[in-house]
Amino acid sequence: MAEPRRAESGAVLQVKGLNVYYGRSHALQGVDLTLEHGVLSVVGRNGMGKTTLCKTIMGLVKASGGSVRMKGRDLLGLSPAQIARHGVGYVPQGRRLWRSLTVDEHLRMVAAGQPGAWTVERVYDAFPRLAERKSNGGGQLSGGEQQMLAIARALVTNPELLIMDEPTEGLAPVIVAQVEEMLVRLGAESDIAILVIEQNIGVATSVSENVAIMVNGRVNRIIESRRLAADRDLQQRLLGVGRHSEAEPEPDLKGAQAATRPVSPSAQRPGVAPVKIYVSNPSPPTRWSQPVPNARIESSARTASVGATRLEEAVERRAPTSATQSGPPTVLVVGTLDTKGPELRFIRDIVAGSGLRTRLVDVSTSGKLATCDVTAQEVALNHGRGGSSVFGRERGASVAAMAEAFEAFVRRQSEVVGIIGAGGSGGASIVAPAMRALPIGTPKVLISSVASGDVGRYVGPSDITMMYSVTDVQGLNRISRQVLANGAQALVGMVKARLEERKTDGKARSGGERPAVGLTMFGVTTPCVQQVAKALEGDWECLVFHATGVGGRSMEKLIDSGLLTGVVDITTTEVADMLMGGVFPADEDRFGAVIRTRTPYVGSVGALDMVNFGAPETAPAAYKGRLMHAHNPQVTLMRTTRDENDRMGRWIGERLNRMDGPVRFLLPELGVSALDAAGEPFWDPDADAALFKALEQTVRQTANRQLVRVRRHINDPEFAAAVVETFRALHGQAGGRRRAAR
Repeated sequence: MAEPRRAESGAVLQVKGLNVYYGRSHALQGVDLTLEHGVLSVVGRNGMGKTTLCKTIMGLVKASGGSVRMKGRDLLGLSPAQIARHGVGYVPQGRRLWRSLTVDEHLRMVAAGQPGAWTVERVYDAFPRLAERKSNGGGQLSGGEQQMLAIARALVTNPELLIMDEPTEGLAPVIVAQVEEMLVRLGAESDIAILVIEQNIGVATSVSENVAIMVNGRVNRIIESRRLAADRDLQQRLLGVGRHSEAEPEPDLKGAQAATRPVSPSAQRPGVAPVKIYVSNPSPPTRWSQPVPNARIESSARTASVGATRLEEAVERRAPTSATQSGPPTVLVVGTLDTKGPELRFIRDIVAGSGLRTRLVDVSTSGKLATCDVTAQEVALNHGRGGSSVFGRERGASVAAMAEAFEAFVRRQSEVVGIIGAGGSGGASIVAPAMRALPIGTPKVLISSVASGDVGRYVGPSDITMMYSVTDVQGLNRISRQVLANGAQALVGMVKARLEERKTDGKARSGGERPAVGLTMFGVTTPCVQQVAKALEGDWECLVFHATGVGGRSMEKLIDSGLLTGVVDITTTEVADMLMGGVFPADEDRFGAVIRTRTPYVGSVGALDMVNFGAPETAPAAYKGRLMHAHNPQVTLMRTTRDENDRMGRWIGERLNRMDGPVRFLLPELGVSALDAAGEPFWDPDADAALFKALEQTVRQTANRQLVRVRRHINDPEFAAAVVETFRALHGQAGGRRRAAR
């Protein structure tokens, strides 16, 4: 596998032939690394030399050979203070804060006399939590707050190069996500180049386009993030726990893959001498560890052959990975085994009898142990606050916590090809969120006594098949056996059909398909969307979603599932209903799928001039006296005001700032809907101007993220043409890399 080519001229950081010894242990063995701009992640197992690399660049560890240059300046031999003055910021592993200094004292002490864009005030804007805790000491902060402070402390020095050693270590998942988003924004929007040392492979692959993998003190290879994120076997071979002896070799000059593995002397090729591989820490160190004796390092060294095998031989010798990483296709059978055990095992036996591999998963909240493949206790460990938060006295809270834990559990599985659950309202509430988290197209069957009513809160924007249980899911009888068997057989049929498609579909069937683009439409933006769809339909499969709350969520579900290649989000009116209490609201995750996947995005302000209510008498009393328009007897529209438009503009702008794919957001200056035009009931240029101004004040415009004013009405042909031209120019730009599923 050939490494991505990197030009060295103008690189922010160049490391060449870097060697570092700890006594007789060769910690860094000729490390070569180039960071031109943006973010570069470095991953590897413990003891591979990642932290040593950071410390050597910062002058905290002395190198025995090689060079470290920042924009052409040689850093080796300089003191840490001199290196910092040259523009290198450092976030050390373990944070290294002063317990007695407040947050504000930390920042102002480091920022004193440091000119640049990153001021203490800007840090507080970027980290609102630090602003809230500015008077608290370093020892009074949570782990996530301490990490924020450590990052902020480095930023206020206004570095050109920021080195971060394990920035997400020991943080809760929600804080990890915040740090991840911040790294992506820094890399996309600022002039700071960032070298991230990271154990979390999901974070490492999402914040940078390429990842450097360190093995035994060397940069083994540099690989595209999306390839590493998608290749579970490669992750296991290079980074998997407990397989230190299987180091992936460097590619040869022709780009062909080679593979090395430890072999006995008798198995080595003639004429090739064995080499010893040293690990500087044979046991995991702590900050209180004493230096490891040389004798222990010597005795812990392993012997490996320097010979390379052919790629075919390396593939044949790969050890199988665990089922949770990349095992055979699996169907999850899920429910509360403490009350629905016989029914769930009945379903499991039918699915397993068809030849499919099954895993019986318990999501009970009683804490009772059950015989199954995945216990409730194992599922609970996936909760962000740990298993103890799931098993509480309050049933409602426990059910909600278990639903969150099970959703997180399912998101971590890569081999799930189908899921089936059975239960009442509690069981359905636990299982449904995880089903919704799975991609569109993955078979999902939920058998429940609640399936004959309004199932919108269970199904949401997903493709869950709900089946009414007729009798309660409580014991096996002549009726329940038939219903449960029908549900199980339906799932088996869906799963087998999908697996058969995998075998026969391939490139032959998919090669001629047009890529899919999602468009949002409302009645008052229909002319625009129809013109855009007609212009694109020759090259794109246009999927139009009615912006009624569920429509927007359905589109974003397809984005998350990887089924949409682009987005033309003309009609963002669901935001108005969400913020002002209308009947077609978005949820707080509106635009979230675009943020997560970095899908190229073209958007606009379609129908943000209105809030939707039912019949006139259903409009809230708080809006009495407002400008209303009867769309039909069942739908009443309310014109939004200047203040409401300002609020919407800021809300949308904040979401656009979190998108690090290519973004263009078009502003039609002559009206945002069919009712917002000269002579129409909602024509209000001042209110529209407030919306545009709020967006322009909020959005941090970059080369990759731009607001575009168009002196046309949203339904004018010229505006539609501008949308089409922008979409065609934008789609496929380098900034639009997709975040691989984790």
